[in-house]
Amino acid sequence: MELFRIKNDIPFMKYARSTTVVSAVTFLLAVFFLATRGLNLGVDFTGGTVMEISYPQAVELSQVREVLENLELKEASVQAFGTTHDVLIRLPAKHGGPEGSAAALSERVKDALRAQDPNVIVQRVEFVGPQVGEEMYNSGGLALMLVVAGIMIYLSIRFEWRFAVAAIIANLHDVVIILGFFAFFQWEFSLTVLAAVLAVLGYSVNESVVVFDRVRENFRKMRKASVPDVINNAITRTMSRTIMTHGMTQTMVLSMLLFGGEPLFYFALALTIGILFGIYSSVLVASPIVMWLGVSREDLMRTPVEKEGAGSETRP
Repeated sequence: MELFRIKNDIPFMKYARSTTVVSAVTFLLAVFFLATRGLNLGVDFTGGTVMEISYPQAVELSQVREVLENLELKEASVQAFGTTHDVLIRLPAKHGGPEGSAAALSERVKDALRAQDPNVIVQRVEFVGPQVGEEMYNSGGLALMLVVAGIMIYLSIRFEWRFAVAAIIANLHDVVIILGFFAFFQWEFSLTVLAAVLAVLGYSVNESVVVFDRVRENFRKMRKASVPDVINNAITRTMSRTIMTHGMTQTMVLSMLLFGGEPLFYFALALTIGILFGIYSSVLVASPIVMWLGVSREDLMRTPVEKEGAGSETRP
């Protein structure tokens, strides 16, 4: 299905060097911010206390933050949880308080909130120890590496090693840039954001596979065309599909970003950044790398083999 069809191929590869320089600069900036600022890890990774508070009436989050600031808990996270009556409070592990324990800290917070409003109900209190947080951090990193390895193996089997290398570089480009944004703005990096990063990996590789599949098909059809012309045609012919797919996905993600509330905000924000850069990297990062790695028609076409007493045959 195509919403529109572009008659003339767009010369994407003509601007490959310029777009690659832009990508390299953006990538290096992201690495710089990760190295200098680091990620603002949430309670899921650092450990801490999570409290779910309910009010009989709608409550302003600024009122809850004011109570926590009076307790010198300025780094605590306060967000609406489902409705305007429910509030989720995240207290980092370093806020142990004078009492020296997470349980005592949660009691201080509960007493302070009830002093402001006696009808406050504490629905649940959960403690995440530093050791558990470190295990989640290590497990998240391992999951990221396993996804990258699986994608590379899959592409090597389905296509050819040059395509696998190009796709992995492009996907890592997307991931590092997402992390760079979170490091630069010091947005909270939680397990939900990690889930978004893993989703972007799968989403981005899907776009690369579509383009690479068309490149392989074009090598069989466009026998006299140069490699840049083959890639330009592949990208141009998949643009309608790309705009439809990414447009619908981005619409859904933007609805979560704008109307999903704070619990889904950073998850949707990571997806938004990842989808936008995923389109860019599949077209203007992965494709030029494939071209520069020297992919040719011979790498994807069947090789003729001469057999004794017979004409030429082909083998994979």
